[in-house]
Amino acid sequence: MNILIIGNGGREHALAWKIRQSPRCSKLFVAPGNPGTAQVAENVPIAADDFSKLGEFCIAQSISLLVVGPEAPLVKGIRDYFEQDAALKHILIVGPGKVGAQLEGSKDFSKQFMVRNGIPTAKARTFMAAELDQAMDYISTCKPPIVLKADGLAAGKGVIISLSQTEAKAVIKDMLVNKKFGEASAKVLIEEFLNGIEVSVFVLTDGKDYVILPEAKDYKRIGDGDTGPNTGGMGAVSPVVFATPTFMKRVEDEVVKPTIAGLQKDGIDYKGFIFVGIMNVGGTPYVIEYNARMGDPETQAVMPRIKSDLVDLLVAVGEGSLQGKTIEIDPDHAVTIALVSGGYPGDYEKGKVIGGLGSYEPTLVFHAGTRQQQDKVVTEGGRVLAVSGKGSSLEDARAKAYAVAGQIQWDGLYFRKDIGQDLLNFKI
Repeated sequence: MNILIIGNGGREHALAWKIRQSPRCSKLFVAPGNPGTAQVAENVPIAADDFSKLGEFCIAQSISLLVVGPEAPLVKGIRDYFEQDAALKHILIVGPGKVGAQLEGSKDFSKQFMVRNGIPTAKARTFMAAELDQAMDYISTCKPPIVLKADGLAAGKGVIISLSQTEAKAVIKDMLVNKKFGEASAKVLIEEFLNGIEVSVFVLTDGKDYVILPEAKDYKRIGDGDTGPNTGGMGAVSPVVFATPTFMKRVEDEVVKPTIAGLQKDGIDYKGFIFVGIMNVGGTPYVIEYNARMGDPETQAVMPRIKSDLVDLLVAVGEGSLQGKTIEIDPDHAVTIALVSGGYPGDYEKGKVIGGLGSYEPTLVFHAGTRQQQDKVVTEGGRVLAVSGKGSSLEDARAKAYAVAGQIQWDGLYFRKDIGQDLLNFKI
């Protein structure tokens, strides 16, 4: 079958790398793709949110399966667009419709969904700019640290943890009145801080049945020791030592099953990935957030651990025939390190020539923010590459990933030196 992946980041390169391995994949396209996806697929110069051109391309190339990587086209309704077109509605799509994508597109929507369906989560209240005084009063009743979340999409940067009520009041004013995150912060959630350790859980569902993919731990902050501002993700590790079989059984029973049941109860036909950000608070799982797609850079650590044919699972999701399907997971460890531009997550320069981009098999180098410039590959984004090492132990996987990361160069290159280090001697 001919398959189209939408997106141009590291997640999409990892998905393309995995999908390409399937004997069911005849032709693989990525729109718009990047220099990394060009190594395993054919890039198509169509923007991820140009639905009409994507539709025309799908017809011209007899696309049977559409895999939507990033959140923006999902929130904008790419599934709805295809399903409403007689010439496109036969195409199998991995990714929810506009309503289901609100699990990610609106923090307020997802919080209400969790509360309504008895899914364990932190207490929160939502405020708009016109309610600034009430928000200030509410903060006065909150015990620091206080979590402030932009309601809409903010590229993984819309969550701020304030260490005092005074700081929280300044932040919420900046978000609501000064529109720190644009329209994404037209509404802001003030949320209780959960003290625990975070794990990313990935579910692939056809709306009725599901499989749980390998879990991962994401490292959000820019600096070693989890210091500095939040980023889109500086690295990931899979498996996660504290995600024990007992804990994961609780996640399945207390989070995954009620989530799928809640979607059905609300009449939301959800076919795609659900990323569940879980806080492990003394062995009890609490949901911090949902995403309507795979995480980045977690995908780059998760895909190398899936032994099953991913296309089989994706087709079953699109068809609604996931019942009875299982997933085979490699027990090996994977460690992914994000290589970023100097200045990220703030201002950074683009167009830096990347050196050392050879083949490092079995360690994988996934492209995220790169661009082809004649015969050179140059930096184009904040997170530029993701290096994924795999080994029989966490130490082994880390060593492989860092050995390759050290061989890649460009002006201003930066990466964290401690990805996975906190889990080396972790006591459960």
